Amino acid sequence: MSNATHPYVGMWVTEDGYIRHELLPNNRYDEARGKRKSAYRGRYEVTGNHIEYWDDTGFTADGDFIDDVLYHAGMVLRREP
Repeated sequence: MSNATHPYVGMWVTEDGYIRHELLPNNRYDEARGKRKSAYRGRYEVTGNHIEYWDDTGFTADGDFIDDVLYHAGMVLRREP
């Protein structure tokens, strides 16, 4: 799916605001943890409601969007308004 048009581009955050995933329109993401900006960076691909992540260090992960909530690696992230 072209990331320029998928509906999930933007900032996704945990309820406590500690984890922040910014899904960029160029198939890249930037994850902040606490006060550490850009703790992880990499590329991602969205297929339907499923997301696959490939961190620049080689780590991989995935998640699913259900009712505009991102479930990823045991975390629940909601779109930041």
